[in-house]
Amino acid sequence: MPDELLQRAREGDREAFASLVEPHRGELQVHCYRMLGSLQDAEDALQETLLSAWIGLSGFEGRSSVRTWLYRIATNRCLNVLRSSSRRPQQAVPLPVPAPEPTRLGEVLWLQPYPDVLLEGLPDQLPGPEARYESREAISLAFVTAVQLLPPNQRAVMLLRDVLGYRASETAELLGLTEAAVNSALARARATMDAAADDRPPGVGGPEERALTNRFVEAFTAQDVDALVALMTSDVWVRMPPLPFEYHGTETVHRFFSALAAHRRQIAALVPVGANGQPAWGEYMRDPVTGGLHLIGVLVIGIAGDRIHELIHFETTVAPYFGLPRSLDG
Repeated sequence: MPDELLQRAREGDREAFASLVEPHRGELQVHCYRMLGSLQDAEDALQETLLSAWIGLSGFEGRSSVRTWLYRIATNRCLNVLRSSSRRPQQAVPLPVPAPEPTRLGEVLWLQPYPDVLLEGLPDQLPGPEARYESREAISLAFVTAVQLLPPNQRAVMLLRDVLGYRASETAELLGLTEAAVNSALARARATMDAAADDRPPGVGGPEERALTNRFVEAFTAQDVDALVALMTSDVWVRMPPLPFEYHGTETVHRFFSALAAHRRQIAALVPVGANGQPAWGEYMRDPVTGGLHLIGVLVIGIAGDRIHELIHFETTVAPYFGLPRSLDG
């Protein structure tokens, strides 16, 4: 059947082509997201990949699987994006108050969350035996952020080898590199990723995690800064791409949220969604004139053990991917 579909697709049958590539669409988009860190960029790269595959189908010789061939195209499309000097983060909405002095200025300003709904129903493609990361770990915001700090070739090699489990020889062929170059790039990438590795315990899950998220929602919507910070690890990070400001540690984070609480109307509702396998919410504020609720961002938290170790606020441009309306009735 695959050979028949391939032949029909080569003859211009778009339905046959769709049958060939659709089973791989979801995982290809996740791969592009890991490469680029931006869901919008990943969508664009996926569309360019599928168009390139359609145009170049006559050149597919069948020496690899259709899946591997598509990964070759997608990876190289992403590398083109990474090497483009025109890539810039979106224009950031300024904070409503003067920002307290940040711990540092972040580098990954184009970072966007990935909706859990897009991870549902992906084919059960187990990684190769040489993969070092489980699929859940390799979609977390901490992992995706760390990947963004790798140079393009190292990034591609690490994802193909350690996430997808391709052998060194296969990776070399996919990227048009020598096997020695692949091994060298992988060694450097692993050293960087190991240095950035998060050795905190995983979230406890189950009822304990639900209780923690419930306490977070209560404290956040009430703007109870003391209660909010009490739920965090001592080395917590607060980030808000595409704004560069990053705040580290409970003392600095307390100062940041206190500044916001002093100048901001109370958050009216947090609508739960899922992002990167982590708890997330659409953040709504009440309009004092209409009484309705309007979306002001998407929050994602990272949990370590029984505490929150990371809170990231994203702007409303990502809302449509999560099915979040811009406004709600009061």
